[in-house]
Amino acid sequence: MTVARQQVAQARRIVVKIGSSSLTTASGGLDADRVDALVDVLAKARSGGEKEIVLVSSGAIAAGLAPLGLRRRPKDLARQQAAASVGQGLLVARYTASFARYGVRVGQVLLTTDDTSRRAHYRNAYRTLDQLLAMGALPVVNENDTVATDEIRFGDNDRLAALVAHLVRADLLVLLSDVDGLYDGDPAKPGTSRIDEVRGPDDIAHVQIGSAGKAGVGTGGMVTKVEAARIAAAAGIPVVLTSASHAADALAGRATGTHFHRTGRRSADRLLWLAHASTPQGALILDDGAVRAIVDGHKSLLPAGIAAVEGDFAAGDPVELRDLQGRAIARGLVNFDAKELPRLLGHSTHDLARELGPGYEREVVHRDDLVVLHP
Repeated sequence: MTVARQQVAQARRIVVKIGSSSLTTASGGLDADRVDALVDVLAKARSGGEKEIVLVSSGAIAAGLAPLGLRRRPKDLARQQAAASVGQGLLVARYTASFARYGVRVGQVLLTTDDTSRRAHYRNAYRTLDQLLAMGALPVVNENDTVATDEIRFGDNDRLAALVAHLVRADLLVLLSDVDGLYDGDPAKPGTSRIDEVRGPDDIAHVQIGSAGKAGVGTGGMVTKVEAARIAAAAGIPVVLTSASHAADALAGRATGTHFHRTGRRSADRLLWLAHASTPQGALILDDGAVRAIVDGHKSLLPAGIAAVEGDFAAGDPVELRDLQGRAIARGLVNFDAKELPRLLGHSTHDLARELGPGYEREVVHRDDLVVLHP
């Protein structure tokens, strides 16, 4: 066993993500045998008390298709939400019954991006997951599809899993699907081979990555899995990507699937969510001096450095910070409504406080609520 795989085997807190196609049939409906097979592996992995597991599970919408008489995953959000409403209960009930065979309690956690990019909501999400693990329960996480709008959706559970791994300070992320790893071409065609190790983006720069899953019931594909692996690895979390049938090997550190090595170190929690989970509600156009202050000086954004305001946002919303050429250079949580900002532009905070009151002597975006996208 290599040193890297040994570190995988020694991981204590693990996030496991399972895709819809590994839990359901193509026509919808949960496959009880597949669910039980996954639960058998996870329950055994945590049976000694040395490992904690958080399960990010797709399958709610797919599980709700057959009961509602839907032949395929609907494209409109309203019917997706209806299917999720029916399917989420079936999914958690199935996990609860299956884990009960091992005396393991299950806790359901449903998230939207809004829950995790805002400061107070983020703390609540972390506390809930951490407390469930401390009490010996196994959290089952999913996107809250029944209430999420297009603006506050993760869009795929692969990215959600990477962010949850960072949120709970996981030692390992395991992505399970219907393919046993990342291939250098279409795995269904002869002449392609699996990529066993990815030490950085350059290792797969030449790979054409497909976007469609086999079963047609999920939203992801290899593109979203590789992006999730990139997010997690950049945050200091190793990733194993393999098929659900090889889950036991992945958790044991055996040579299976594709192993993505760490490429970075752990960053501030909310900033990772802000960069990868938030949807900007508008944009602030910055002059060259403000761009340098943010990118090179790691400063807060002040009204004097803003050249223009775009969009209709409220205080606390995520916004994109762009240079004069329109390139997104950062993302942050804004402290003012869009309607307030135009009269503040170009003025110092000292002048604004004197003219409008002390409430205006503050940053438009504080550096603690700002993440640089392109240094």
